[in-house]
Amino acid sequence: MDCEMLILDVTEKMDKTIENLEKRFTTVRAGRANPSSLDGIMVEYYGSMTPLKQLATISVPEARQLLIKPFDKSSLSGIEKAIISSNLGYNPGNDGETIRIVIPELTEERRRELAKQVKSLAEEAKVSIRNIRHDALEDVKKAELPEDEEKGMEKDIQDMVNDYNKKIDNALKEKEQELLTV
Repeated sequence: MDCEMLILDVTEKMDKTIENLEKRFTTVRAGRANPSSLDGIMVEYYGSMTPLKQLATISVPEARQLLIKPFDKSSLSGIEKAIISSNLGYNPGNDGETIRIVIPELTEERRRELAKQVKSLAEEAKVSIRNIRHDALEDVKKAELPEDEEKGMEKDIQDMVNDYNKKIDNALKEKEQELLTV
């Protein structure tokens, strides 16, 4: 593998790590209604597990309310059960046509718990970046490059790791601020 391809590969993997982290951050709610907080919910629908997004439209009629309107009304109870069992702390209200979720105000204690959760997600992303670095350094060693070129590649990879760790720290800071702001 030549040097440019290796750098491109490492960049792509690290970008995906940041993308994944940001996606996971959106599932941590900050007291405001966000349809993406329901992204991971799977509903049993005619015997198979189906993503909620494929069964209903999810809208935000008010700042702290989600409205779920299923395409098939027979899936209402399955959607309601899936939301309750998701451990998001939501209490869905079923009116026979739609499901309304009023997002409760976050307590100070809950905000701190969520901030801890976000920190652990950021740490997982940093571990992922370190693993990518480890694999890339192995590839550099296998390439049997001249020593000065090898050292240059190792420095470039470490610089990338530092840059991506800064991106993770900045995303974490933003999310913590969002969570801890009342």
